Amino acid sequence: MARRRIVTADDFERLAGRRLPRSVFDAIAGGAGDETTIHSNRASFEDIVLRPRALADVAAVDASTTILGQRVAMPLILAPTGSTYMCDPAAEFAIVRATARAHTIFALSSVASAGFEDLAAAAAGPLWYQWYPPRDRSAATELLSRLEASGYPVLCVTIDTPLPPRRDRDIRNGLTKPLRITPELMLGAATHPRWAAKFLFGRSGIENRRSVLAGRRSVQMLSDALSQLAPVTKDDLRWLRDQWRGKLVVKGVMRPDEVPQIIDLGADGIVVSNHGGRNLDSGQASILVLPEIVEAADGRVEVFVDGGIRRGTDVIKALGLGARACLIGRPYVWALAGGGEAGVDHLLRILQTEIEHTMAFAGCATVSDVDATVVRMRGVASPTTESWRPAEPEPASVEELLR
Repeated sequence: MARRRIVTADDFERLAGRRLPRSVFDAIAGGAGDETTIHSNRASFEDIVLRPRALADVAAVDASTTILGQRVAMPLILAPTGSTYMCDPAAEFAIVRATARAHTIFALSSVASAGFEDLAAAAAGPLWYQWYPPRDRSAATELLSRLEASGYPVLCVTIDTPLPPRRDRDIRNGLTKPLRITPELMLGAATHPRWAAKFLFGRSGIENRRSVLAGRRSVQMLSDALSQLAPVTKDDLRWLRDQWRGKLVVKGVMRPDEVPQIIDLGADGIVVSNHGGRNLDSGQASILVLPEIVEAADGRVEVFVDGGIRRGTDVIKALGLGARACLIGRPYVWALAGGGEAGVDHLLRILQTEIEHTMAFAGCATVSDVDATVVRMRGVASPTTESWRPAEPEPASVEELLR
């Protein structure tokens, strides 16, 4: 990895596109249907502008904050993803080490290639565990007990995936469900011999050993998990709150009218998320829903957001709209694919630097200085979390006004 050429998260995406087989790249990059939700997630950040505060003493900028009581170096969480082995055999072990060095949080996916107990044993930093609750409550009870024994302080339950999603790119590439190693994947491996060698013979697991079966096991684990997906109801959430003694975060909330009930059911945190556009096409951008969710939460829980976050400026915009912190998914997966563990390290340094620079130029010495006065929608004079609405597009010219 030529680090001098990698200066943004998007640079890692381009590098991953060269190093991964097309079907693997598309499985990560793709979304539901026409992928309008993915595009909306990103484009909506461009409609939010920053309003720098003058005469502020920003000689020293501190991006640290707390997330559910955990002190972190920046308001950024590595979101749960289930495709990391396809990018690098070190997978979640590489990510958790890099996250610990960056002094922030990694949320391990329940469809990860690494076992949660092994990963907890190897972790030197804080972890969340993301979960799709299974239909079998006796199995769920056993898993919760093992999670608690492993020391996970936060359970992040995803409520927006009642069944395996349909993604056009995967269908075209022959990535069907249940997942299997298809001829299309084998052809991609043949044209990417470096990737194939790592997938088949790379070092993986807590022992960091080579195993020709590890890649196949990873694909099978993901397939098995997808086959167990089921709707999450309010009864499930109530039961889960009774069983789990740690912090409970609910991920996949996109409607403010549902927030009071979710809080009353015992949530300690909410993630405003449309699953990165991977589940439902024609969905609203997470960042545009965020102020409504913050208003509905009324300070009773911490609110987080994911979807389309690529820059430090995006993080500050989200904080200005009321988020406690942001989650990123694809960017660190691209970094893992492009540069392995060192790539994830480099990405997190880039993002922390961007966050700190944005704070300084916006006149915010600390995270608590970032408030609604720092952001606005294009064409809106003084937005607040109570009155935030997208503005009508401005006319392009005087002639257009007179038509």
